[in-house]
Amino acid sequence: MQYLFLIIPFIVAVLLSRAIIPYILLVTYKKRLFDPLDSRKVHQTKIPRLGGIAFMPIQVCVFALTMVVIFNFDFYTYFSTSLATWVIMPMFVVWCCGMVILYIMGVADDLINVDYKWKFLIQIGAVMLFPLANLWINDLYGVCFIVKVPHLIGIALTVFATVFIINAVNLIDGLDGLCSGLVMMSCLVMGGLFFYNGAWVHAILAFITAGVLIPFFYYNVFGVSKRRRRIFMGDTGSMTLGYTVAFLTISYSMNLKEIKPFAEGAIVVAFSTLIVPIFDVVRVILIRFFTKKPLFKPDRSHIHHKLLRSGFSNRGAMLTILGLSLFFSIFNLITVQYISNNLVILFDIILWLLITVLFNYWVNSKNAVKLQQS
Repeated sequence: MQYLFLIIPFIVAVLLSRAIIPYILLVTYKKRLFDPLDSRKVHQTKIPRLGGIAFMPIQVCVFALTMVVIFNFDFYTYFSTSLATWVIMPMFVVWCCGMVILYIMGVADDLINVDYKWKFLIQIGAVMLFPLANLWINDLYGVCFIVKVPHLIGIALTVFATVFIINAVNLIDGLDGLCSGLVMMSCLVMGGLFFYNGAWVHAILAFITAGVLIPFFYYNVFGVSKRRRRIFMGDTGSMTLGYTVAFLTISYSMNLKEIKPFAEGAIVVAFSTLIVPIFDVVRVILIRFFTKKPLFKPDRSHIHHKLLRSGFSNRGAMLTILGLSLFFSIFNLITVQYISNNLVILFDIILWLLITVLFNYWVNSKNAVKLQQS
């Protein structure tokens, strides 16, 4: 019976997203609300970027109605674990509030552009709602040999990690299907983990979010611009999705019995699905810092840009990055059961560096061959 409460909201989210996106396409083309073209963008045709305005309303409404049905009709008795609603429900309430804040800012940014300083301030304000509901990283599970985290340090770490995730998800949104694919994969993995651990409310939210993204992924990847069937999510979509993924990640990382039983490798597993965008942003920031370039100025140095310059097609680059993300998720999920969290993180860094070095060597070899041929 409990599987129905994952499947039905998931299907409803898919159907609502499928019904709403064509209307968004119609309005954006009539009002000519297109993504501006510049040298940094991969696309060179006029494409609307307001697809993300469909995500938050569907997520919040489907989740809220699902909770109403479950509690009003006593369906929660079908789940194997008891639920301390007074502990976890405030977390979901502040998630809804933060989503509204970022949604409004995202729409404004997609329509008239918002200065990045204001974006950071508003993001921090939205993230500060988490500690109000007692949602914060309270245990590092031995990472850097730290276990319990003091309250204030945990709150600061939570704010930093969440803002970082929001912007990492936003920055990875530079290729058709990449951001939606990564978030969809992350939500499916996290949803499965939550459900396995009996945290079915979090699992429902994760599967609703994945369901919302399926129709968008189709329009974004397979839509044809000339037939007015292609759309981008814009900052409205990427920031609300980043906020949702961060909420799920922090929730799984937290050592709290009301959410899930204690799991030794929880924090490593939780962040595994986001390793590719996180490592990529760290790499780009370090390069900009050492080359004395503006840290927050957009450029074409992200992993998807490098793949495109090396000869990958758009879909080839997207599938490669999704494959890397899935690999790290499975690798970490297995290895945390046998070795310490510190060793798993060390292996992740070594693997990432090895992949980066091998890729750069392969690209340089290809360029050298081209120069010889010319």
